[in-house]
Amino acid sequence: MLIKEDTPLLNTINSPADLKQLPETELPKLAEEIRRVIIRTVAQNGGHLAPCLGVVELTLAIHYIFATPDDKLIWDVGHQTYAHKLITGRRDRFHTLRQYKGLSGFPKREESPYDPFDTGHSSTSISASLGIAMAKHLKGDPHRTIAVIGDGSMTGGMAFEALNQAGHLDQNLIVILNDNEMSISPNVGALSSFLSRKMTGRAVTRLKRDMEGFLKSFANVGENILQVLKRSEESFKAFFTPGMLFEALKFEYVGPIKGHRIDTLLETLRNVRDFSHGPVLIHVLTTKGKGYKPAEENPGDYHGVGPFAVETGKPLYSPKTPPTYTQVFGETIVQLAEQDPRVTAITAAMPAGTGLSEFARRFPDRFFDVGIAEQHAVTFAAGLATEGLLPVVAIYSTFMQRALDQIIHDVCLPNLPVTFALDRGGVVGDDGPTHHGVFDLSFLRYIPNLVLMSPKDEDELRHMLHTALLYPDR
Repeated sequence: MLIKEDTPLLNTINSPADLKQLPETELPKLAEEIRRVIIRTVAQNGGHLAPCLGVVELTLAIHYIFATPDDKLIWDVGHQTYAHKLITGRRDRFHTLRQYKGLSGFPKREESPYDPFDTGHSSTSISASLGIAMAKHLKGDPHRTIAVIGDGSMTGGMAFEALNQAGHLDQNLIVILNDNEMSISPNVGALSSFLSRKMTGRAVTRLKRDMEGFLKSFANVGENILQVLKRSEESFKAFFTPGMLFEALKFEYVGPIKGHRIDTLLETLRNVRDFSHGPVLIHVLTTKGKGYKPAEENPGDYHGVGPFAVETGKPLYSPKTPPTYTQVFGETIVQLAEQDPRVTAITAAMPAGTGLSEFARRFPDRFFDVGIAEQHAVTFAAGLATEGLLPVVAIYSTFMQRALDQIIHDVCLPNLPVTFALDRGGVVGDDGPTHHGVFDLSFLRYIPNLVLMSPKDEDELRHMLHTALLYPDR
């Protein structure tokens, strides 16, 4: 429940129209009030804390500048939308967040006209937004379309498929890259390094030296390119800025800008709204967990949480809770890897969520976090299997839906020894239908060369995992 006395500004906001009546100077105070409400509510109900705290100012700025819901705002994944819900007419129901018949933890079209697209999985926002923008163009509707996507979701190939077409179609699409260097766990991969604003002087020097060596390996041509780059230090730096990547995809690149400075956000969004034509990407730097010290210090641990004590940040549960299936899986695969050097483990940006953190620590050369890229994870595992390794792919059941073709075409038809460990099978309660692992048996059971096993208890899980790695005679 809201505590009315300490949220005087928020109490007056029932829609973005009310928000626009506030002076810009009041918005930082409103952001503080929103953070207090989010922290209190998640402490009681559980939910996605750190992602929501990181985009409060960005949420206010978007709704302040754009004419939502006529301008369409699509959130990637959608687990960062609590501030959005609070200022779009759902403030009085916010205490029901993630409860039965209460507010969803994700955007839902049936819940509000301010939620134009249902989301729950990553990397979909640019595709959906481009479709909406094109539909507006065909209908002669001048309103804008805005996609907000995290840097973690940018590791999903679908995001780049959409960027590629968006540059080709040249529609008035605005993509806001929320760069906090995190998905659920810290981001991995070349793209994450490329986007990172923490490229130190030493790293730049090493990169420059490596690039010089690379270019010199090409007779004449490489030397000529190197000489051009050396003529201007700015040219060399520009060669490696994130903007070059998006401009190559025919986006106008703006940024990076500070994501917790309301004045900077307002100025940038106003300029993009009034003067831009065609696709634009705004690169915004934010801090995941902003405003709550435990979440800022350990954003991965506070990505999705159960009820906790606000004062300490510690979870409210009995220390005598039995180990989860995820914990048992993690311990078992470590033991199996100790016995067989062929065992490798793969996850899609969720080493902690799938129980593989200890495996990653013990066997770093045999652990692979591929980012939010389930399709790649499956086919990568197939490649490992062709060379005699025994890959175990640990992905949530609901996310494995995204890799159905790869399971069929790249693993099962060639009958390769890949083991899939599908976590979070069954009804996953408070996260709602986008996260229920209720379809895996139906969409997997018809595939040839695939054995399905479902343990009735933790001990059977251990035996099944051992059997899977030995079956049929690997």
